[in-house]
Amino acid sequence: MTCMRHIPQIFCTLTAVTAFTLTGCQQVVKPAQTTPTLTAPTDATTPPQKPSNQFNLEGKIGVKTPKQSGSAFYTWTQDQQDFNIQLNGILGIGKTIIEGKSGEVTLNSAKTGSISAETPEELLEKATGWTAPITHIVDWVQAYPATENAQITRDNTQRIAQIIEDGWTVDFSYNNQASLPNKLILKQQLESGQENRITMVIQNR
Repeated sequence: MTCMRHIPQIFCTLTAVTAFTLTGCQQVVKPAQTTPTLTAPTDATTPPQKPSNQFNLEGKIGVKTPKQSGSAFYTWTQDQQDFNIQLNGILGIGKTIIEGKSGEVTLNSAKTGSISAETPEELLEKATGWTAPITHIVDWVQAYPATENAQITRDNTQRIAQIIEDGWTVDFSYNNQASLPNKLILKQQLESGQENRITMVIQNR
């Protein structure tokens, strides 16, 4: 597994401990096959550089599904393939630590004990039974599409305002003239007409 393929998957584990009380599985609406459209820049704005795989983030994450909702404060340190995420205030679970190194992801909390898996997706499913294929979050938190097939909408300053990619719609908010977003809302449409929604607020970078 390549570095940039492995790293974005860690965001899935952020949803794991906010979804421990979820039950059942939702059917996801598969998007129709359409020709991707990229909005062309109207000025000479230089496009952002490819996102880094080394950063620190702090903020709050919320998960809402048709059956349950929850939120947590997080600190996330990413250093190449290794990462450490600390979560606080999750549905009475207390402090939770998620650590990842190549080939292993581990979740530890006083309530759940230690849970480990080879990938964050496996960890999420093992912990909650819920699947959430959010594989591009490292790119998204830096306002960057993860694939060439992304459909992109830009604001009047040429910052990315929305990305539609791999079954998810991501809306971006910015503070004033900042080039990186301070809030992302990720939405996944369900067959029932409802949706899964993840809100990520970035307070510090």
